[in-house]
Amino acid sequence: MFSNLVDTVNQLATGYKYFFVFIVSMVPLIELRGAIPFAYLFSVGDPSFDLTLSYVIIAIGNMIPVPIIFFFARKVLEWGADKKIIGKFFTFCLEKGHKGGEKLQSKAGRGLFVALLLFVGIPLPGTGAWTGTLAASILDMKFKDSIIAVMLGVALAGIIIGCACTFGFGYLFGIG
Repeated sequence: MFSNLVDTVNQLATGYKYFFVFIVSMVPLIELRGAIPFAYLFSVGDPSFDLTLSYVIIAIGNMIPVPIIFFFARKVLEWGADKKIIGKFFTFCLEKGHKGGEKLQSKAGRGLFVALLLFVGIPLPGTGAWTGTLAASILDMKFKDSIIAVMLGVALAGIIIGCACTFGFGYLFGIG
C-alpha cells in the first residue's frame, strides 16, 4: 500500500520534484510541514533525489512570502474584511492573526522573539511562517526581529518534520 503511494507521488512529479516541493512550501497552512514529507517520499522512490538540497529549497520557498505578508497582508486583510464576497475569509484570517498575536503576547511578555520562534517552529495546525508573520505584523514587531524569529522557527520546524519523516517513513518503508 505504501509503495503504491510512493510510486504515485513519484509518477506525478517526475522531472518537477524540486519545483513541486518549492511551490508546496509556499502554500499557506501546508508550508514546510507538507513539503518535507513530499521530499522524503520523492527520495524513497528516487535515490538520485537530493534530500538535503530539497530541504534548502523548501526553507527558501517557505520564507519567500514572509516579507510580503509582513508589509502587506494586514493592510489587504483589513481592506477586504468588509467586502461582500471575500469579507468572511479575510475576517477569518485577521481573527486568526489577532488570536495568534494575543496568545504570543500573553505567554511571552518581553520574550516575544522566542515566543514567535517557537510558534513558527513547533509544527502544530495553524502555526507556521504565514500565521507567525501575520501575528508579528499585527503586534507591530520590528521587521528584522520578525524575520529572524520566523527564519529560526522554519529551521526548527524543518528539523522536527525531517526527524518525524526519517523515523516514521523510514520504518514504514524499511529504510530507517
